[in-house]
Amino acid sequence: MTPYLEQNWNELTAGLPEQKHKFLQELDKLYNSPDRHYHNLVHITALHRLTDIYGEQLKQPEVVRWAIWYHDAIYNVMKAKNEEKSAVLAQQHMTNLGVDDEVIAKTCDMIRATASHTLDEQTDSYDARFMLDIDLLILGAVPEKYAEYTEQVGKEYRKYPDLLYRSGRKRVLQHFLDQDRIYKTDILYQRYEQQARANLSEELERLR
Repeated sequence: MTPYLEQNWNELTAGLPEQKHKFLQELDKLYNSPDRHYHNLVHITALHRLTDIYGEQLKQPEVVRWAIWYHDAIYNVMKAKNEEKSAVLAQQHMTNLGVDDEVIAKTCDMIRATASHTLDEQTDSYDARFMLDIDLLILGAVPEKYAEYTEQVGKEYRKYPDLLYRSGRKRVLQHFLDQDRIYKTDILYQRYEQQARANLSEELERLR
């Protein structure tokens, strides 16, 4: 756990019960699992730093910070409902810490939304759109960084036969390319949409 992440957690949980230290250790253990090559603390750090840079318009930045910490807490490529299980863990921890019920509910909604990266009328908000955008911002990275990301994700799915993985990956890529917009907030759409589409199209062509 880096000093940056420790400070981020301490600021988020300032004034909350000492049990928060135990929960941080639990998160550290989960994200440092040896089978994680992309969905680890480097990813969590990246999302927090993106919030530092682009989060000025957030109405409840603490909700986004909680969602960042927990959205990939449970991550097993061989099992389903990872986002739901992550939301349940967040709810348990935050309830034990005495976090406001509204903050807990919005946090869990954001975590669940990362399963499909879609929002309905009840869960839609600028903050939720921002959370989904930064979770996908790696898609709009420079080609070298995007290639590193695809390699890391491939390692996480190496338990699957190559043919099966490639087929699933192509469906994911096409799903995003078929959307009118990958990024739902204007600031991130304007900066990253074009590069994301180029990266996705190139990878899809490579997999065919």
